[in-house]
Amino acid sequence: MCNLYSHTRNVDAIRQLFANFDMAAQIVPQPGIFPDYAAPIIRNSGGDAQPELAMARWGMPSPVFALEGKKTDPGVTNVRNTKSPHWRRWLGVESRCLVPFTSFSEFNKGEGGDIWFALSEERPTAMFAGIWTPGWKSVRKVKEGEVQADLFAFLTTEPNTEVKAIHPKAMPVILTTPEECAAWMTAPWEQASALQRPLSDGALTIVARGGKKDEPSAGSDHPPSPPAQADLF
Repeated sequence: MCNLYSHTRNVDAIRQLFANFDMAAQIVPQPGIFPDYAAPIIRNSGGDAQPELAMARWGMPSPVFALEGKKTDPGVTNVRNTKSPHWRRWLGVESRCLVPFTSFSEFNKGEGGDIWFALSEERPTAMFAGIWTPGWKSVRKVKEGEVQADLFAFLTTEPNTEVKAIHPKAMPVILTTPEECAAWMTAPWEQASALQRPLSDGALTIVARGGKKDEPSAGSDHPPSPPAQADLF
């Protein structure tokens, strides 16, 4: 499962895949995004409201059965079984989001630890197909106590050839074109569900090995965004 990814491009790079959204947050380069970190998403919110770029914490609410005997709910980062009643409530258009990324990691100890994948060495922006929920109350960390937070996760599917060699069970659902991103954000589930499929074989490149972060490549033609306001995290 993907529990580490990177987003190091700016808003202009995001708009090349999905142009029409409001800005509810500023973004900064994040070369290592871990579970429960705040990260940017483009989210629908229902009605006639335009999608917006906002910060949310990575990890959707866990199913009740998974919380038995536990004091905290750190959240579920990867969603596979979209037929589950727990996840079906968040599959409508109003609960969908796009999660921008430039690379993601799958862990394989025998291959040297974290193996970073991207669409190419240049690490262009792509999107995970995500879901989100607003204002969820839970205890994510004992020391933090109960919090109310916007949460997100992204869908996974069967791995393609490149990912399967490192992690044979799953890979994130990746969207690479404006048409795919628009379909995920607007289409009925009967149509959008077709996007829960592996990226085509040969579409990913291993760009780094072993590190917990994937730094921006030198000479990027997409400079980083200005610093985010401190209260966004």
